[in-house]
Amino acid sequence: MAAELGFGQPMGGVAQTAFIVPDLPTAICHWVADMGAGPFFVLPNLLVPGQTYRGSPSTADVTLAMGFAGHMMIELIQPLDDNPSVYRETIALRGYGYHHVGIACDDVEAASRAYQQRGYVEAYRAAVPTGGEVVYLDNGTGRSLGFIELLPVTPGMDETFTRFWEASRQWDGRDPIRPFA
Repeated sequence: MAAELGFGQPMGGVAQTAFIVPDLPTAICHWVADMGAGPFFVLPNLLVPGQTYRGSPSTADVTLAMGFAGHMMIELIQPLDDNPSVYRETIALRGYGYHHVGIACDDVEAASRAYQQRGYVEAYRAAVPTGGEVVYLDNGTGRSLGFIELLPVTPGMDETFTRFWEASRQWDGRDPIRPFA
């Protein structure tokens, strides 16, 4: 049996589902009111040095929010510019909405190699504030099925995601938008 993370998901399993949204506060209100998810923790302007898109340097900037619905983390992503990115690529292909699932990995590089051996290609890579780098993979069907994001399970990631999940467990609906830190 796979090790379970602090927020109840198994290592190697789907830990997150993500959506691209045109307006983050509006999307958060929708998820809170209509799906009972939340609260959402907002990370503004996630433009990190060294990020790559389809093998080239990327300067795409996004703001994102993370909240839980049960044990499933919901990530909402609002692109802040028109720079080339996996987000703008998806919007151009099919509009706003579903974007990717996140898979919890203890070794992102090894997982990426294994996916690439099965025909996936790296579409995006960036450092994340909880430690390590995320890698988005596309198997050619991403145009309809979305990307796979490999999430590095670091102590910082497990602590942060567990803190967000704990906040959702007894949440009374107040303060649905909170700072990431």
